[in-house]
Amino acid sequence: MKKSRASITGRWLINSLGAIFILLMSVLLAFAVFINVYYNNTARQYMVSRINMAAGLLQQSYSDNALGFQSEVRSMVENWSDKDKTELMTVNLSGTVTMTSSGFAPVKNILTQDYYDAVESGGSGIFMGKISGGERIIAVSAVTPDSSGDYSVIRLVSSMEKVDRHVSICIVAAALLCGTILAFMMFSGMYFVKSIVIPVRQLGATARRYAKGDFSLRIPVTADDELGELCEIVNKMAEELSQSESMKNEFISSVSHELRTPLTAIKGWAETIGTMPEDKETVTKGMRVIATETERLSQMVEELLDFSRMQSGKFTLSKGNVDILAELGDAVLIYAEKAKKEGIELVYAEPEDLPIVYGDRNRLRQVFINVIDNSIKYSEKGGLVTVQAISPDDTKIEIEVSDTGCGISPEDLPKIKTKFFRANHNKRGSGIGLAVAEEIISAHSGTLEVFSEVGIGTSVVIMLPVVRPQKNG
Repeated sequence: MKKSRASITGRWLINSLGAIFILLMSVLLAFAVFINVYYNNTARQYMVSRINMAAGLLQQSYSDNALGFQSEVRSMVENWSDKDKTELMTVNLSGTVTMTSSGFAPVKNILTQDYYDAVESGGSGIFMGKISGGERIIAVSAVTPDSSGDYSVIRLVSSMEKVDRHVSICIVAAALLCGTILAFMMFSGMYFVKSIVIPVRQLGATARRYAKGDFSLRIPVTADDELGELCEIVNKMAEELSQSESMKNEFISSVSHELRTPLTAIKGWAETIGTMPEDKETVTKGMRVIATETERLSQMVEELLDFSRMQSGKFTLSKGNVDILAELGDAVLIYAEKAKKEGIELVYAEPEDLPIVYGDRNRLRQVFINVIDNSIKYSEKGGLVTVQAISPDDTKIEIEVSDTGCGISPEDLPKIKTKFFRANHNKRGSGIGLAVAEEIISAHSGTLEVFSEVGIGTSVVIMLPVVRPQKNG
C-alpha cells in the first residue's frame, strides 16, 4: 500500500494560513469588543452630560424662582432641542409619566431601573439594555428640586438602534477587510507555494527517472534563486551521471575486449601446440606468446583489483626505503623491446644517483610501467619517448615521462585522470590506469600531473618526497 504524503501546500495552509486566520480573527474580535465598548460609552457619556445639564438648569431655576419651577420644567420639556435623538420626560413619585418632549402618551410600564435608582438615591440613575418590546435603549434619570410633585424626576431616553447599526457596520467592514487580507494572502501565498511546489515535483519526477537509469531528462531553470540553483545542480549531476554511466559501459566493453584478445591468443596457440607437439619452433613461439599474454592478463586483473580496493577503501601499501633508480630502470627495461618492435625510440636519461624514497616499491614500479606504457601506446611509429629523473633539491624527486604522440585536447585534459575516462577510443586500455597511478602517488604524499598539446605530445610529471637523512648528534 502506497504511503500518503502531506503536501507542501497542505502544510502551508494549515501552518501559515491557519496562523494568519487565527490572528485576523483575534484582531477582529478585539476590534468588535473595542468598537462596541467605545460607542456604548460615548452614548452613555452623551446622555449623562445632557441629563446633568438639564438637572443643573432646573436646579438654578428653582433657586431663582421656586414658584415658577413647574413652568420652567414644562418649557424645557416642550422645547427640548434633541427631540430627533432623545426623548425628555417627567415622572412623579408614583412612577407615572406626566409629560414628554414628543407630546405622545408614554407606553405603560416603560420605566426602567434608572428611575428607581434615582428615586432611591435621591440623585441619578442610568440603564442600558433591552425593554419588554425587545428594543435596546439607554435611559438616565435625575431627581428634580421639587421632588414631591408631578415633576419629581426628569428622564432622558434614547434608542440604541443607530448605535448598534453603526457598531454592526464597523464590525462587518472590519470582517470584510480581514477577509480581503486573508484572500489576498491565500492567493499570493498559493502563487508563491506553487512556484516552489511545481519545480519540486519536477525535481521528484526527474529524480525517479534518474533512479531508473534514464539521465536524458533535464529540468528547465526558470528562476534565478535557490530553486534555480538546485535545478542547475541536478542537471549538472545528471550530466555527470550520464557521463559516468557512459564511461562505465565503455569501460566494461573495453575491459571485455582487452580480456578477450589475450584469451583468444592463448587459446589459439594452445590448440596449435596441441596439434603440432613435435614442432619445437612452433611450441617455443606459442609458449612465448602464451606467457606474454598471461602476464598481460595478470597485469590487467591486478589493475582491476587495485581499483576495486581503492573504491572500497581497502587499498594498502607496504612501505620501506626504495631505490627509485632501480624501479624506474626495471620499468624502462620491460618496455625497451616493445618500443623497438613498434618503431618507437625509448630514451632513458639515467642519473648517477637519486635520494631514497620511503614507499611501496611494487606500487611505484606499477606507476612507472603504466605511464611508460601509455606513452608508447599513444605514440606513432618513429616517435620518441623520453624518461628522466632528477632531484631538484634535497626534499623531492621529479620523474618525467614525455612522448611525441597524438597529445590530448584541452577539453579532455582535465578529465584524463578520471576513472573510466579514455581520451582516445582507438587505443586499447581500461581507462583506470592513470586513476590508479594518481591514487598510488597521492598515498606516497606526491603528485602526478599531466601536460599535453594536441599534435605535439604529452608529458607526465611525478613528484615524490625523499627520505631526509638523520642528523648525527
